Amino acid sequence: MKKIFIMLCLTLAGISAVFAQTEAEKEIIELSKNKWQWMADKKVDTLTKLFHDQSVFVHMGGSWGKQQEVSVIKSGGIWYKKADIHQVSVNIIGNTAVLLNRITLLAVVGGNEVTNPFIVTEVYVREQKTWKLASLSFTKTTGS
Repeated sequence: MKKIFIMLCLTLAGISAVFAQTEAEKEIIELSKNKWQWMADKKVDTLTKLFHDQSVFVHMGGSWGKQQEVSVIKSGGIWYKKADIHQVSVNIIGNTAVLLNRITLLAVVGGNEVTNPFIVTEVYVREQKTWKLASLSFTKTTGS
């Protein structure tokens, strides 16, 4: 009887851990989805709160930090018009979440509308119960 009780407790503890991770994964996926919409809508105030102060952004044409990314979005230097998300995966390691999106991005860059398939790597860090975007990197692929 004691063995059954211990096994039951261990099983419930394992289920709780899986459930908590699943909830965190859902939270990150929803945050990422919202981020794409905020970028499309040029909601720089909301994005400024989301982006970690030490965040980095890697694009096909270069890399830069938070202030330049916010400026680029605000000015329309890059207008992330629409991200069609095809596939999402999340891996949470402690207070860090690594999200991979396979997307087709419709954007306006330098006044030209372009559509490109990307795998986008997003790294989030959890600080004081809030997820912050620490890194956003675009890797162009050959298809969507």
